[in-house]
Amino acid sequence: MPDAISPLFPPLAPRRHGMLAVDALHTIYWEECGNPDGVPVVFLHGGPGAGLSLQHRRFFDPNHYRVILFDQRGAGKSTPLGECRNNTTQLLIADIERLRDQFGIEQWLVFGGSWGSTLALAYGEAHPQRCLGFILRGIFLCTDAEIDWFINGVRWFYPDLYDEFVAPIPASERGDLLAAYRRRILSDDPAVYWPAVRGWSRFEGRRVFLLPQPEERPNDALDLGVGRLESHYMANRAFLGEDQLIGDIGRIAHLPAVIVQGRYDVICPPLSAYRLHQAWRGAHLRMIPDAGHGALETGIARALVAATEQFKRRQCFD
Repeated sequence: MPDAISPLFPPLAPRRHGMLAVDALHTIYWEECGNPDGVPVVFLHGGPGAGLSLQHRRFFDPNHYRVILFDQRGAGKSTPLGECRNNTTQLLIADIERLRDQFGIEQWLVFGGSWGSTLALAYGEAHPQRCLGFILRGIFLCTDAEIDWFINGVRWFYPDLYDEFVAPIPASERGDLLAAYRRRILSDDPAVYWPAVRGWSRFEGRRVFLLPQPEERPNDALDLGVGRLESHYMANRAFLGEDQLIGDIGRIAHLPAVIVQGRYDVICPPLSAYRLHQAWRGAHLRMIPDAGHGALETGIARALVAATEQFKRRQCFD
């Protein structure tokens, strides 16, 4: 059980892990944790491009759940790192299905936060018959309004960070910051793309938590994955139609869901979680009053663990 200090379960090593070639270009890293005979759950990380953390295994009771986690195309230990070619939402959905087939799983609980919530909804709407239910955090529907907020609107809260983000871009290109950063991020010249991916990653990373956090050591793999893949998916509107995830919610509206949202999330503002709940009346919305975006903020982590415990007690998962 979680201890009195941390809302998470104790650290957990994977039972097994490996690599799966999903096409001629991409190979994805996967790991399996917990009870091999337990209720299956698939964990979908954020970003896109952020990859897995050791903490991600700890939202689940390892005696009850069989947890499948993987680094999405271009992220974490998957190869090639930061690769945008052959990288679409539809291909990520196909990768999830390949993993489900590999593990011989008929149905599973789908857990995803931030971009992981986007992918979880897209996967569920494509394959509702494979889903037991959903635990979603920091909802991102990848609409034009949300993308504009991520890049421009946040200056109302972080004007200093926004100015830092804009500073390397000439005034003539600032009318479309996404395109300006995308051109630099896709450059073949490391002297051009490294400052761009680091600037992009820092622009997001410094507003994840409600309260300031200690400065983390530079992480080139994280910066490259996040910088390239976030800008890639935003530039392509996640390869979805405008508001597609809300429009197709009827495909999964019969399934149970818990939505966990930080009240002061300035990366994925609460309106998206509220809109999702309005469209999906059977889902339970838990608005955390003293949290931002981070999954490991105490209130959010506690709510996510409570959600996995709640699903344990559901008769349909016995």
